[in-house]
Amino acid sequence: MSGDHSDATIARRVRRLETLLEDKGVLSGARLDEIIDATLTGATPANGARVVARAWVDEEFRSRLLADGTAAVRELGFMEGSYQRLRVVENTATTHNVIVCTLCSCYPLRLLGPSPSWYKSEAYRSRVVREPRAVLAEFGLQLPAGTDITVWDSSAETRYMVLPRRPEGTRELGEEQLAALVTRSALIGTAAV
Repeated sequence: MSGDHSDATIARRVRRLETLLEDKGVLSGARLDEIIDATLTGATPANGARVVARAWVDEEFRSRLLADGTAAVRELGFMEGSYQRLRVVENTATTHNVIVCTLCSCYPLRLLGPSPSWYKSEAYRSRVVREPRAVLAEFGLQLPAGTDITVWDSSAETRYMVLPRRPEGTRELGEEQLAALVTRSALIGTAAV
């Protein structure tokens, strides 16, 4: 697919769409701001961290999460009203997962908060697909040579979140303490916990 997907171009397109919605009387600028504010309210990586912590302590929840991420996170009150499908992919001792959106920056906003600038950059979006091990190393994540790396490409219909491996020595920690260990980068797959 060709085309200009730079931040400036996308911003101009978004502004044009907003103007059209206002000019056609579909939405007022104030109503559009209300919708955006409601979408961003509570959108934080702490939500994804709570999902991960629950999966680490509750095997049945973990199984449901991996089978149907959307339904499982709705059990915890996340993604209500969201039309996207959430697929959760699990890191293991032999497999590491990393998320990207090669066309733009599709991303589970309610679970991971606003996406980091590097996630939207053309460099990340193109390179992580071609050379994931090198990109992860640039983030400081050195994986053993035998670890398989799977890159998942988000879309408007399906969003992804990584279920990182539970760190060693955390069996005595409760859910809240475990959630505090999980970063947005771990939920994307560019870091371990």
